[in-house]
Amino acid sequence: MRVMLKASMDTEKANEAIRNGTLAKLIGESLEQIKPEAAYFTSDHGKRTAYLVFDMQDSSQMPVISEPYFMQLGAEITYTPVMNVDDMQKGLAQLGR
Repeated sequence: MRVMLKASMDTEKANEAIRNGTLAKLIGESLEQIKPEAAYFTSDHGKRTAYLVFDMQDSSQMPVISEPYFMQLGAEITYTPVMNVDDMQKGLAQLGR
C-alpha cells in the first residue's frame, strides 16, 4: 500500500544530529531502506519535517522504519494511506457511475 510517512523532528535533537553528522546518515539510510517515490523536506509548525511517499509491503515495517526517527530525533511520526492520480481514477471507475 502506498503511504506517506510524516516525520516531525524535535528541534534540539535534530540540531545535535546535524552537529554530530548523524542526521544526513539517518535520512540517507531511511531513503535507501524504503526507496520512496517522493521525498520532501520542509518545516511544519516550526519543526524540521520529512514527507516520504513509498510502498509499504507489510505493516510490520513500521517499527523498523520509525524507531530510528523516534530514538535519534525524538520525532513525531504519522503514516497516512495515499493515492496517486492513477489510483484515484481506478477507484472512481469502480463506483460504476
